[in-house]
Amino acid sequence: MVLEDMPDGYFSLLASVKRPGRYTGGEWGSVSPGAGENARAARICLAFPDVYEVGMSYLGYQILYSLVKTLDYAEAERVYCPWPDMEEGLRRANLHLASLESGRPLRDFDAVGFTLQYELCGTNVLTMLDLGGIPLLSADRPDDAPLVIGGGPGACAPAPFEIFFDAFCVGDGEETFPAVLSVLSELKGRRRGEKLDALSNLAGVYVPGAGRSARAAIVADLDGGFINRDMVVPNIGIIHDRAAVQVFRGCTRGCRFCQAGMTGRPRRERSAASVVSQLESLLDYTGWDEAGLLSLATCDWSGLDGTMTGLSETLAKSRVKLSLPSLRMDSFSVELASRLENMRRASVTFAPEAGSERLRTVINKGLSDSDINAALDAAFRCGWDRVKLYFMMGLPTETTADLDGVADIAGMAVHCARRHKKRGEISVSLAGFVPKPHTPFQWEPQASRGTLRERGRYIKGRVRGGRISLAYHEPDQTFLEGVFARGGTALGRAILEAWRRGARFDGWTEYFDINRWEEVFRDLDIDAEEISTGKRSLDQALPWDMIDTGVTKEFLASERARAYACAPTGDCREGTCNACGWNRFTDCAVLCQNVGT
Repeated sequence: MVLEDMPDGYFSLLASVKRPGRYTGGEWGSVSPGAGENARAARICLAFPDVYEVGMSYLGYQILYSLVKTLDYAEAERVYCPWPDMEEGLRRANLHLASLESGRPLRDFDAVGFTLQYELCGTNVLTMLDLGGIPLLSADRPDDAPLVIGGGPGACAPAPFEIFFDAFCVGDGEETFPAVLSVLSELKGRRRGEKLDALSNLAGVYVPGAGRSARAAIVADLDGGFINRDMVVPNIGIIHDRAAVQVFRGCTRGCRFCQAGMTGRPRRERSAASVVSQLESLLDYTGWDEAGLLSLATCDWSGLDGTMTGLSETLAKSRVKLSLPSLRMDSFSVELASRLENMRRASVTFAPEAGSERLRTVINKGLSDSDINAALDAAFRCGWDRVKLYFMMGLPTETTADLDGVADIAGMAVHCARRHKKRGEISVSLAGFVPKPHTPFQWEPQASRGTLRERGRYIKGRVRGGRISLAYHEPDQTFLEGVFARGGTALGRAILEAWRRGARFDGWTEYFDINRWEEVFRDLDIDAEEISTGKRSLDQALPWDMIDTGVTKEFLASERARAYACAPTGDCREGTCNACGWNRFTDCAVLCQNVGT
């Protein structure tokens, strides 16, 4: 959308809101449908239910946008959730929320595809639908209304959102999205019931009410699948302002708290040659001066050394910085990162997750006390002055000794810094643990808000020394996250009612209001405390059972038993299949092999 194409009143509205660059569009890499657009093309608006700076930083969103541009039967545009000042302005001016590319209102698309990245995004989805002229409830939409489709992590436990969505894509979007858009193109102009019936027959698609479950679709060969060689470059600064490549998907370390590690299986790697080629294309196209290698644990990637070597000339010539967003807590990873000059200037971040070696075994983190000491020692030896440490509170079997261990590790970091004559600024962050669906802890109760506050205060009282700062996540937000992670379809009514009462941007501290949510739960007779803190039996039906991520409940239950027995489970890349469930469908030995050449 260019300025002269803006609707009447829109330009003056931009002058009255914060960060108007969120709404102008016209970025390098964006593509507006031309006057001769394909009449049979499925028109989809990719919607991110958070502000522009967050949505533009999400790599999956960028990949799907690039993918649709290669399809001759589909067109993609983008929209992000307006900040409350812009929402107010749109309503005051009687303007619809529209796409950045063409200014087309959301109601005029064939489909609107939401990325459900976070449990607390529900009210923002409703804001966008309402401003876009789309009925909020799926049951209320006429045949000419767009289909509302959800994807991303939230699609793995879609029950709280079902009344608002017509369908969910589960698994890798590159695999499901082209098939979905092909159906919408072929059935363009037909009744929505016919479209939904066709979508329900696609692999990786769940349609509420169709009576069919869905198994996550995967791209088995990342090198052979779609590879984006362009990205949209933002008009304003965003959270992760860089060219990025995902170097592998899935994880075989088996951390029992990690939903992404379980739902992203099986592990699939890109080759170093493929990553080097893709990054060179992205850097040339976008002009970015920073590149990121993304995954759940990039230092585990077998192609890392080859990529750093292969890119060295390109990076030096273009003065591009390379970053490794995720560091494993061992000296090898630290020393590898220290080769990158820009990373040495920043703080180094580690996630021990738990304070004691015993509790880290329970969650299958695979970190000994000596590993932590070695990593901290290497960090200060390699030149860092600042270290960030991330922990969780409320993990199953947690004791006071485990909480003491958090303070002990922070103290260990201070001593390591002194030993290397470093200033040693240590930042400790504590987050309440949420037992997520499709993990071995999905049956566990979440610690109450009172318990999390007590444990946070206890650890804070144990931390000694001016070099250590400590903060813990607001337990009320953790509680609500747990409610929507673990709840069923009844929560859709709560989202709708909270939105009607003004709930917006619940993931943002400045707008989060727990009192509003508690009133809604009380008025609708929803026992949110039971949803969050109630323990579930292994034979109990779960609200997300209609979604098959490939990992079986039997495997998750066995991992839960091993957690309580304090028994570790090895990495299946080391040669022993742990029979997580994907072995039923794929040759995991091939998918997980080291392909780093």
